[in-house]
Amino acid sequence: MNPDLDPPLDPPLNPALDLPLDPDLDLALARVIRAPRATVWSAWADPSRLERWWVPAPSRCRVDRLELRPGGAFVTRLSDDGGAFVPHLDACFLAVEPGERIVFTNAVDGAWRPARPVPVAMTATVTFGDHPEGTDYRLVVRHGDPEARALHEKLGFADGWGTVVGQLAALSEGADPRSTGPRSTDPRSTGQRSTAPGSTAPESGGPR
Repeated sequence: MNPDLDPPLDPPLNPALDLPLDPDLDLALARVIRAPRATVWSAWADPSRLERWWVPAPSRCRVDRLELRPGGAFVTRLSDDGGAFVPHLDACFLAVEPGERIVFTNAVDGAWRPARPVPVAMTATVTFGDHPEGTDYRLVVRHGDPEARALHEKLGFADGWGTVVGQLAALSEGADPRSTGPRSTDPRSTGQRSTAPGSTAPESGGPR
């Protein structure tokens, strides 16, 4: 991230679109991406583009389901070495406003069944705003209790989510998204891998 371009998170960019941050329960990131909002949005909406930035390199992503509408499934897989792909995220979109906002949760899986995600249940809100340099991109991850927030932060929230936001910025700005850093050091740091009942997801070995 560029400290000169990282906008402050308090207060939230658009209170009309987002709930206020709760420092006891929420974690957040913000970044100005030097690309039009439509370009950043397409990196979310196009599965082939999403696969290029969604998990920290050198791990690779495969999108199984990307139903970008309220109630739609959001299911991805990952591979650490380019070989077998294992379950990564099994989530459900709660709200989708094209070019404005995406909200998804891993507490409900893509089949609308209650889930028990590991390491933490979360609801993530992504907002896309205008900025003189391009797009004001913001992420808020909400947790059910302070312990879950603390665990997510301890596992490397900033590195994990920060890395993929950096990769999104690189892709949107026309650079190689897999050449950005830093790398996450804990496979659970993005909080995305789910081991909901019935899942075959392993307990470790994800994004780094």
